[in-house]
Amino acid sequence: MTSAVEPRCVHLRISGRVQGVYYRASMLQKAQQLGLTGWVMNADDERAVDLLAEGPPKALDELELLIRRGPSGAHVDAIECGREPASGEFDGFGIVRS
Repeated sequence: MTSAVEPRCVHLRISGRVQGVYYRASMLQKAQQLGLTGWVMNADDERAVDLLAEGPPKALDELELLIRRGPSGAHVDAIECGREPASGEFDGFGIVRS
């Protein structure tokens, strides 16, 4: 049985006006405040951002609330979400630049 405090992993693709509007930087700041690990990056299609975060389920839920709103200037059209057990492979949270 999985504990409610066992770290989890969430992988999201956020679509809409999310590139060029401080979206990745705001996700970085919030994830670091919540003590999450993982990464955020612009997707190749120029209309999406990919994010992978690991940590306590409650912190992931809080991050997801911000993801739905985004910073001012952003407009989120859709979110694809997958959850799984955390891998523990990340030391911190950062922006990946391709």
